[in-house]
Amino acid sequence: MSKIPVYFMPGLAASSAIFERIVLQETIFEIVLLEWEMPLYNETLPNYAKRISQKITHPNPVLIGVSFGGILVQEMARFLKTRKVIIISSVKSNLEFPMAFKVAKNTKAYKLIPTTLLANVESLSQFSFGSKINKRLKLYEKFLRIRDKRYLDWAVEQVILWNRSVVDENVIHIHGDADDVFPIKNIQNCIVLKGGTHIMILNKYKWFNENLPKIIME
Repeated sequence: MSKIPVYFMPGLAASSAIFERIVLQETIFEIVLLEWEMPLYNETLPNYAKRISQKITHPNPVLIGVSFGGILVQEMARFLKTRKVIIISSVKSNLEFPMAFKVAKNTKAYKLIPTTLLANVESLSQFSFGSKINKRLKLYEKFLRIRDKRYLDWAVEQVILWNRSVVDENVIHIHGDADDVFPIKNIQNCIVLKGGTHIMILNKYKWFNENLPKIIME
C-alpha cells in the first residue's frame, strides 16, 4: 500500500522547523515539508500558490498549513486534486478576520507596519517586554526563516488583502480558543483546541500527533 503524502506549510516567514515535533506513523504517512520562497515582483497570491503547488509531486496529497500557510494551502488547492486540506490557527475566508485586519485594509495602515523590526528579531530581544513576549521573541528568533523586507511586506499585504469570502466547506479547520491573532469568536465550524494559542503547533504537538492521523484518515 502506498503511503499518504502529507505536505506541511509553515506560517508567515516561518521555517518548516515549526513542525519538528510532529510525528506521523512512517508506514502510513509520508511527510513533506514546504518552505516559503521569495515572491516574484508584483506576484499575486494565486500566482504564488500556483508556483508553490508545482512542488507537490504526489497525487492526492494532504495539505496542512499554519496561519498564513493555511491561507496559502487553500489557494494551492485550486490547482491540485487533494485528499484533504487542513488549516491550523488560520482562517477559511476574510470574513473570519478580526476587526483590526479589516481596518488595516480600509485605511491601508498595513503599509505602516515596520516589517524591518520583524526581520531583525535579535535587536528586539535586547529590550525587556516581560517574560511572555520575550519568550515569544526567542521562538521567532529560532523559527523565523525569511527576513527579507520585500517578502515580509508582500506577505503582510497578501494576508490583509485576501479576497476569499466564500468558504470551502471541505477545509478542515483546527483552531485554539486562546488564539490572539485570529480570535475564536470570529471563527466558524472548527475543531476547537482548548488552551491553544496561535503557536499551538509548537506547544500542543502531542494533541496533533495523537489526532492528525484520525483527522486525515476520516
